[in-house]
Amino acid sequence: MATITAAMVKELREMSGAGMMDCKKALTECDGNMEAAVEALRKSGAMKAEKKASRIAAEGICRIAKAEGKAVVVEVNSETDFVAKNEVFQTFVEKIAEQVVSTDVADVDALLASTWMDDTSKTVNDALVEKVATIGEKLSIRRFEKVEAPIVVGYLHGGGRIGVIVGAEGSKSDATEEALTNIAMQIAAMNPQYASRDDISADELAKLREITIDSALNDPASLPKPILNKLIEKAMTENLWSDEDKAIYEEKKSNMNFLFNFLSKEATATLAQLAMAGKADYVADKIFSGLVEGRISKQVKEICLMDQTYVKAEDGKQTVAQYLKSVSADLKVAKFVRFETGEGMEKKEEDFAAEVAKQMAGN
Repeated sequence: MATITAAMVKELREMSGAGMMDCKKALTECDGNMEAAVEALRKSGAMKAEKKASRIAAEGICRIAKAEGKAVVVEVNSETDFVAKNEVFQTFVEKIAEQVVSTDVADVDALLASTWMDDTSKTVNDALVEKVATIGEKLSIRRFEKVEAPIVVGYLHGGGRIGVIVGAEGSKSDATEEALTNIAMQIAAMNPQYASRDDISADELAKLREITIDSALNDPASLPKPILNKLIEKAMTENLWSDEDKAIYEEKKSNMNFLFNFLSKEATATLAQLAMAGKADYVADKIFSGLVEGRISKQVKEICLMDQTYVKAEDGKQTVAQYLKSVSADLKVAKFVRFETGEGMEKKEEDFAAEVAKQMAGN
């Protein structure tokens, strides 16, 4: 059994947004496996839906460069937002993007070892070291990605906090490039994970279904009324609830919409345990199956670009796929890349007052 440290609990809490005790419990049950613990929290419903899987904290910018049939987006990090807004730093990042799009480097290590286009006597790493010395702050070329396609467009949002490149198949024209730029803006705003549902693997769909089933069963209030009533009946007849919760149910059962506002947490947890214990039966239930499929369909629409509602749709219903087809019948998004500066990185917590006091003490 792995030792669960405070640092591990803190890391999981920052990733998930769940409570400290929930995080400790999940890590204990998963023997310290962070990925498994995140999934366990999702299934239990303890993870806050609005929290993303990783914090966005590091400073820096993204920049985009294009060539014929090719586009690249790069992310270069700095320690402070002040440097990220510095013109010298921004110009350097633009040159890094141009370096990548004009060469065949495949990863950051290869890029750093390549000859610097502004001075062939140096490598890109040499240029980076010099820029660190000039700016006086640690800089890091974190990542880049290329897209090659008949039509490529790029879009920067928030001064470069988000960088998006899109590659598409079809006839190149001002109209199709404008449409794809609109789609790049959509990607920046809505953050889809896939171009279409065809890009979701069978394993990923199976995991999504499993998580959706478990999260539904762990949230009794959201279950279809026939299933919920059976669970409550079992809890009542088998004396699994306290007398107080039984009395609350008898009082509120004529209007079940507000029942869970009054039941104890223990009573709700008991229903969830009963639901999970009967999981096999509920999965086979047509009503529950319909609920699960509906939730999966909704999630797929949110994470698949082509299924998303086009943000500029006048009727509020037109999907991205329908919008592209209205511009050109043969226009199809082949690939897109979305970088958000600092995603997946933890920002160093700064205590300005403590830092000043420390410096004064050293004088």
